[in-house]
This record gives sequence, structure tokens and C-alpha cells, in this order.
Amino acid sequence: MKNKVRHVLGISGGKDSAALAIYLFQKYPSLDVEYYTCDTGKELDETYELIRNLEIYLGKKIVRLQAAGDSHEDPFDHFLKLYGGFLPSSGSRWCTRKLKLDPFEKWVGDDPVISYVGIRGDENREGYISKKTNIQSIFPFRQNIWSEDVVAKLLKNERIPNVLNWYGNTASDKLERIVEIVSEPLSAKFNQNNKLTALLELDTVAFNKVVFDYLKTTGYPLSVLDEFPLLKNKDVLIRNDIFQILRDSGVGVPKYYEGLPFEFNGSVGVYARSRSGCYFCFFQQKIEWVWLYEQHPEKFKLAVEYEKDGYTWMQDERLEDLIKPERIAQIKEEQIKRIEKVNSKKSSYLIDILAESEVEGCASCFI
Repeated sequence: MKNKVRHVLGISGGKDSAALAIYLFQKYPSLDVEYYTCDTGKELDETYELIRNLEIYLGKKIVRLQAAGDSHEDPFDHFLKLYGGFLPSSGSRWCTRKLKLDPFEKWVGDDPVISYVGIRGDENREGYISKKTNIQSIFPFRQNIWSEDVVAKLLKNERIPNVLNWYGNTASDKLERIVEIVSEPLSAKFNQNNKLTALLELDTVAFNKVVFDYLKTTGYPLSVLDEFPLLKNKDVLIRNDIFQILRDSGVGVPKYYEGLPFEFNGSVGVYARSRSGCYFCFFQQKIEWVWLYEQHPEKFKLAVEYEKDGYTWMQDERLEDLIKPERIAQIKEEQIKRIEKVNSKKSSYLIDILAESEVEGCASCFI
């Protein structure tokens, strides 16, 4: 790889990627990060507002990437026609591939790229990992900043002697115990996650330095760098930290995360979105569709029009049925019960009510 290593960060409109941009800007100002967003043409206005606010804060332009740039239609509509009106779904996420991943991979080309991903320390998922060997993902919010493919290669049993040698160069004060952990082969009783967790808990910085030494023997983009500032990173950021970063910076939390009250049978509930993404995202929960219907009726109407060809956003229900008064009442009643359950656990944020859906979907759309 002869080209300069590029550092890139995708802004989805979600809270996590926005907070990551601010975090890297504040903590690692030496990194020359390129920011981009993949515009489907179907985002809410609040997404574009967040992007503008970030540009002001960062003092840098966020590059707009659009699929089917030569088309006279929005990217989503262009590909929807190519797919014969077949709407994307959790089982067929053509929108993520065509509107997000393909434009990104075309933009970076064959350059060696470090892609920073905002998956948090309280999430148990990996997110999008490119199959292109010139793109390497880093996760600054987690204790383990490395992708699963890197960890799996490093911790192979046949690499134990190498790992021991690399640890010998770290001068860790936990070296004696680290040697014991490294020397124990992976097995059914001591799997890769067990080993990784033990090594990170003993000395995160030492583990990062070992990974960096290993990468020098590979073709990963980081192999061509002499240093990498995140090797010393020991931060673990969770959801509360993300909101704090956004508020403290002045960029602000995207408005679709802020809870809005509604009344039902004398009780007061609250609803919002759990994620960014297109206004008609099929990963939305029922209460989020109701939120869209009541807060952005013009967008909801457009979403309904996409179902005219017989395809639906949800497998079990059409949007025109979801907005019948008795159905809305049922959904709101269920939401109030969920709020009461969460309140009993003293949750700080409305988004916790919708948290079970947060792990669904591709990181390219939602973080």
C-alpha cells in the first residue's frame, strides 16, 4: 500500500456517529479525519440539521455521497425501480448495500483506510466490516477497539509464541499473569472471548501495543503507520456518555431522539425514534410509525404510497391499517405499559424504552 492512510468516519444522522466525530476531534486532534454521509434522499430534516451543526463544530465539510449520482431520482427511488418495487426488509437489505456501502467503498477506492465506527461499550455487536482488505474498522468507544477478524487472527493457538514475544516489549507490570493467559491454548472451556476479556482487563494499553505489533506483519492499513494514538485509549463510553457529549459540545441531540408526550385514556406516554435512518425504515417499531404519522404526517403519507405495489414495510401489517384509531390506541397503550416498566428500573433516557431494537440493522445506517 503506497497511498497515504486515510482516516474516515461516516455520519449517519445517529447519535453515536455524531458523538464519535466530536470525541475524536476533542481527544485526538492530530488525526486528519475525513467525514462523510451517505444521503439516500429519504432522511428526516433533523438529520440534515445535525450534519450542518457538526460541520460548524468541526470546521470541516462532511462529504455527501449519493448512489446513482447520474439519476434524476433520489437514490432510493432509483434502485426501487430497478428492484421492481420490492421494498427492502430485514431479510433483504438492498438499501444498505446499494445506498450506503457501495457509495462508501467507491469513495475510498483502493486507498488504505481506517474507518472509525461508533459502536458503544454497552453494545454487543460488531457492525459493518468491509470485505475489502484496504478498509480496517476501529471502535474507539469500546474497551476492545479492534475488529473481530483482527482479534481472531492474533489469538490463534499457533501464534502464542509471537504474542508472548510482543508482550515482552510492553513492560507491563501485569506481565507474569499475562504470560499465563497467553500461554493457555484456546479450547471449549477457554474460548477467544474469555482470552480477550482477560487480557484487556489486565492491561488494555499493553494489549493494544501487541495488536499493533502483530498488524506490522500483515497487510492491514495500520501496518504502514509508525504510530497510532488510539493505542493508549482506555475509555469505555456508553449511551449516557453519548448524550452528554452531544449536549456539552453544543451540537445537540437530534430532535427525533427527544421524547414527546401523548395522552391516552387519561395517562401520559412518551414516544420518539430509537434510531436515525430513512423516515420509512423497516426496523422501526410500531410506536415509531405512530410517531411518524403524528409528527411528520407528510412523510408518513409518502411511506404509505410505497406500499401501493403490494409490498409492505412490515411483514405483519400495512401502514394504512396501523393508523386506524383503534390500532393506534392499542399501540399507545402498549407503549405506556412499557414506559411504566422502564420507569420502575429508573432509566434516564426514553431511548432505553426502545433499546431492544437498537442492536438491529447495519451500523452503516444507524450508529
